[in-house]
Amino acid sequence: MVFNQGDFILVEYTVRVKETGTLLDTTDQELAKKENIYEADRLYGPTLVVLGRGWMNEVVEQELMKMEVNEEREVEVPPEKAFGERDSGKVKTFSLREFQRRGYSVNVGDVVEVGGVKGVVKSISGGRVVVDFNHPLAGRTLVYKVKVVGKLEEFKDRVKALASRHLNITGSDIDVAYDEAEKKLVVSIPGKYLSRRELNYSKISLATDIFDMFKDVVEKLVFQETLSKIQPQSS
Repeated sequence: MVFNQGDFILVEYTVRVKETGTLLDTTDQELAKKENIYEADRLYGPTLVVLGRGWMNEVVEQELMKMEVNEEREVEVPPEKAFGERDSGKVKTFSLREFQRRGYSVNVGDVVEVGGVKGVVKSISGGRVVVDFNHPLAGRTLVYKVKVVGKLEEFKDRVKALASRHLNITGSDIDVAYDEAEKKLVVSIPGKYLSRRELNYSKISLATDIFDMFKDVVEKLVFQETLSKIQPQSS
């Protein structure tokens, strides 16, 4: 099977720095815990990738398009295709007094912002502060291990996976209903997620993708939250 742009596929992956072996990202919850990069508010497991949307590094995406379901590959991404080569011109020296006048107390390793650009304090000596504005991963080769675990063909499966990705909600908690005559799509989620501060912004980004990806079949989108009455426990 060769995938095409616009295909919805589910992917497992890990990303490491080739030079150090440092784990940067993974869909494997246990591995994330083991290597101390676990995020409690993140959904782990196979993630949706819509090919051609730029959701993964372009080198990796090109390999994904050549793969079969259940196939695994290791893909090396050179610096120029990742975070760029290191640029010595982005290492700047500032007067310590300049930071002090702004009320900043800087230490080596701090992230500072100068002129709207963020950098890392590399050294402080003789009243001077050296700040590196290169991306922390500049000059590094990234190693992706990727596995295609499935391709989504059905409309509702695609919508549910897309909703899960945007809303950061387990797919089993999401219901999808579609009225073909009205071209109306209803996405339902449990009321327990209503307290999330970012939920409304996530809905907007989801709606944008739905109207773009399914523009021929969806003209109305309804978000529906279901609140269930808590039943008293029997004594």
